[in-house]
Amino acid sequence: MCGRTCLTLDPDQVLCACKYQNSSVKKETDAHKEEKDDDIAPEDEERKGMETPEWRAEFNLGRRYQASYNIAPTDITPVVVSAAHFSDQEDQKCARIVMPMMWGMIPFWHKGDYRKHGLTTNNCRLEHLMDSKLYRGPFKRGQRCVVLCEGFYEWQTAGPAKKPSEREAYLIFVPQETDVKIYDKTTWTPSNVKLLRMAGLFDVWEDESGDKMYSYSIITFQSSKIMDWMHYRMPAILETEQQMNDWLDFKRVSDSQALATLRPAKSLEWHRVTKLVNNSRNKSEECNKPIELAAKPAKPPMNKTMMAWLNVRKKREEQIKAEQSEPSDEEDKDSATKRKNSPDANSPAKRQRFSDFKKALQKPSCGGSESENKSSPP
Repeated sequence: MCGRTCLTLDPDQVLCACKYQNSSVKKETDAHKEEKDDDIAPEDEERKGMETPEWRAEFNLGRRYQASYNIAPTDITPVVVSAAHFSDQEDQKCARIVMPMMWGMIPFWHKGDYRKHGLTTNNCRLEHLMDSKLYRGPFKRGQRCVVLCEGFYEWQTAGPAKKPSEREAYLIFVPQETDVKIYDKTTWTPSNVKLLRMAGLFDVWEDESGDKMYSYSIITFQSSKIMDWMHYRMPAILETEQQMNDWLDFKRVSDSQALATLRPAKSLEWHRVTKLVNNSRNKSEECNKPIELAAKPAKPPMNKTMMAWLNVRKKREEQIKAEQSEPSDEEDKDSATKRKNSPDANSPAKRQRFSDFKKALQKPSCGGSESENKSSPP
């Protein structure tokens, strides 16, 4: 299962992190060029032939991608697709495009507000993909995609049952280089960070005006041993470039071959995070940090009206307590006797309510009482 992700890169940085080896690019065979290449450093040789994908920003009903430490379904996120979806040129067969799409596939048959189709389409179960009216069509049309993130959040549901608010949350990510800490952006750059890549399906929905919205679902299957202690479902993670190529290249790789590339990840890392991620409105950089390093959130200041009411109530309770504990004369004794014999003797003292106190504060400070302010009849 995947219900929340983290991606803090802007579009240019996403493209830098998504450079790839385009197998359709012809290698130069000029002898003079080969001699010049002998002087290239090994690290430059690794980058040789690397392609930067194109960023294709669709209208998507005016919605845009925003980097966030806490991305939730219905947010717009970058997704990799084959350039062959938009061009028939030979050199585009293996080229890649990065597109912003909405997380949560919109049924193509839905009419009206795209946000009110009533289905949960954040994740697509692999077991039911071919039986689904929603997912079978996009899959048959080759609309495979790869969802990008620095990591995804998961809540531990395996083991003894707990209330949702008590479940421990984790950030899951792919292993990084030795000195790279995924939660600390000062330790990495877009060129050396390893993004987590999840297989998905996308579709295109049109409103009554013909405007398009691109949306996707993440493919999930039963967890393997690497994650079954945490959750019984896990996303289909593409660990290698070969897996990614086979999943995206719908013109070369058949449906059955593409499905065969989806297998449980062999290497993942994680750390526990705070419960800030439980609320998708929390976008703090503390969301993806290990719980022992995350700063404790400050308590919100109390409303001034509430604080004043609490002070008045406290003073009133102290006054009542003092009056009841120290009767000073016979009159107090008589009052106590009357209270004891009254029908309401056993009833608890009526406490001042906050709503009454708030109304009292809103009354005008001058002009007399309410009865005095009423005009007499002519």
